[in-house]
Order: sequence, then C-alpha cells, then structure tokens
Amino acid sequence: MKKKLMGILVLGLLLTGCGAKSSKPVRIVLDWTPNTNHTGLYVAQEMGFFKAQGLEVEIVQPPEGSTTSLIGAGGAEFGISFQDTMAPALASEHPLPITAVAALIQHNTSGIVSLKEKGIDAPRKMAGHTYATWDSPIEQAIIRKIVTDDGGNYDDIKMIPNTVTDVVSALQTDIDAVWIFKAWDGMAIQQAGLDTHFLNFADYGQELDFYSPVLIANNSYLEENGEEAKKVLKALEEGYEFAIENPDEAAEILVKHVPELDLDLIKASQQFLAKEYKAEVAKWGTFDGTRWNQFYAWLYDNKLIDMPIAENVGFTNDYLN
Repeated sequence: MKKKLMGILVLGLLLTGCGAKSSKPVRIVLDWTPNTNHTGLYVAQEMGFFKAQGLEVEIVQPPEGSTTSLIGAGGAEFGISFQDTMAPALASEHPLPITAVAALIQHNTSGIVSLKEKGIDAPRKMAGHTYATWDSPIEQAIIRKIVTDDGGNYDDIKMIPNTVTDVVSALQTDIDAVWIFKAWDGMAIQQAGLDTHFLNFADYGQELDFYSPVLIANNSYLEENGEEAKKVLKALEEGYEFAIENPDEAAEILVKHVPELDLDLIKASQQFLAKEYKAEVAKWGTFDGTRWNQFYAWLYDNKLIDMPIAENVGFTNDYLN
C-alpha cells in the first residue's frame, strides 16, 4: 500500500513539474529571411531565456503568403508584421483577429536613399528622378506627402515598378531612389562604400513615425493563454536587452543560427540597432498610443483604408508587464 501511495505521489510530482513547461511549442513566424530585426529571438533561443520561462519556442521561416494573414487564421501563435501592413487587416467589417504585442524597434528607420551625385538631398528633389516602386498605395502616398509638403511635384517622379532585393546594385542602374530600411540596406550601402543621401521618413511628420516591425499575436491565443504570452514577451525582452548591451556577441549568435549571413554586415547592423530597439523608452517593446493612432488617422484621411480604425485598436502593452 505504501509503495502504491508513493508511486502516486511521485507521479503527481512529475505531472506538476511537467505543467511548468509549455504543453506544445509556441511558434513565432518571421516576416522575411532572418535579419537583425529578429536578433532578440535568436538570442532568447541561444541563451535559454525561453527555456527559463518553461517554453519551447520554434522560430518559423516566413510563408509564401502573408505572415499577418497566417497569424489571423490561427496558423501560429506569434508573427512579425508592420503597422502599415496591419492597417487593411484591421480596417474591415471583419477584421483579422490580431494584436501587436511588442514594438521590435521603437521608431520607423525607413526612408529614401539615393547616390549623393543625384542631388536628392530633400524630398522635393525626387521630382525628375526615377524611383523603384512596389506599387503599394500606402508607399506611394507617403512619397507624395513628403515631396509635396516640401514643395515638389510628385507627378514628375518617374515610377519604375521594381521590388529591389539588392539596393547596392540597384543604385548603380537607372534607378535613382529606393525605399530602404536603414538598419539593413543602409549598412550594406555603407559597407559598399557608396556616398548617399538618406531621407528619413520620421523626420517629415510624426504620422510617418509608425511602428515597423512589430510582434503580433492571434487574439484567441492571447485570450486563452495570457500568462504564456507574457512569458514569451519576458524572454524576448531579455533577448533584445542582451542585443542592446552586447551587439557584437548578439551578431555572432545570429550568424551562428543563420550562417549564410555576412558577419561584418550583421555587426554593423547590430551596432546601429542597439540604439534603436528601445531608443528613448524605458521598457523594450512599448507602444505610444498617440503615434499609433496618428498613423491610422492619416491613412483614413488620405483614403488609404476603407474605414477608420478606432483609437488604440490593434496594439496592447498589457503582455509586456
């Protein structure tokens, strides 16, 4: 009898111990091939921050389609998206059930790059030059805004449909200006030794300082697994804080997991992002509701979404605490 009771007790303890660990893997789907926007994920994996929270986490490569749609459909728990990409998914009579739960980078670091010899040192000077467009209405409206606000003629820009994958090569063709993310393409341009001008969108209106990229989650998952979601965010915060404090070591961790990446480029990018992941905020991942709302109000005012997005919809800071 004692042996039987002891067996039951041991089994109970084992089951209790198992309960501390996530019952199934938590999936985080990337938006693009692995890069320094994602370093905190790989650091959290490598340094055991997920494991310390009792989590098994899978970092999943991006799907053929949209990561945002995949998360909305419940195909994974978390994914990486962008505030502008989320807009049409939220501005709908049947919005996707997604919520941004952390800002991976605090400010929009994207903008327009051109070779210095082209003389495009102000938005109005894009007129008369070629620009590589991926034909997004939001993309083109942002270009129109910064050019016209600066006194230029948007219609004089020669739009060339082109989804640029190699900015360094593109700038040495018939393309004069390209939209880039400074932390990645900007560092590649610097490594190539090109002299360029960079027009930072966030400098041309707070409504253009939108969040890019963000971590999104499926709403049903958040409702049913709130405590687990907080653990995921805690581990990610530790990962990004490590990358902020140790950019070179974080770069080496990323390249260890993704060996096809160029270590020199990754180190340069990490040095840049170490100052951008949090910027001026005290806690990594925090959203500013005013900035979030201003961007969506601007989209609606410019007829870029079909219906208004209510204030403070689409993001939360609740899982960062």
